[in-house]
Amino acid sequence: MESEIIRPGYLTAHQTARVLDIGLPGVRKLVQRGQLQRSGGTERQPWYAVDHVTALATKRGARHAA
Repeated sequence: MESEIIRPGYLTAHQTARVLDIGLPGVRKLVQRGQLQRSGGTERQPWYAVDHVTALATKRGARHAA
């Protein structure tokens, strides 16, 4: 369940997964690989910075387009 209270400029794990077009396990793998960092929230409900997520989405999109 997504948290309803989140600071502006941050995304929940579910929102991050939607932006990156992956599932929650994929988000966890990106964190484990060091490609995405948690920026707040809790261990069970982490937040990710919008600018980091969009940069990663752009990078992944460029890689998939090539």
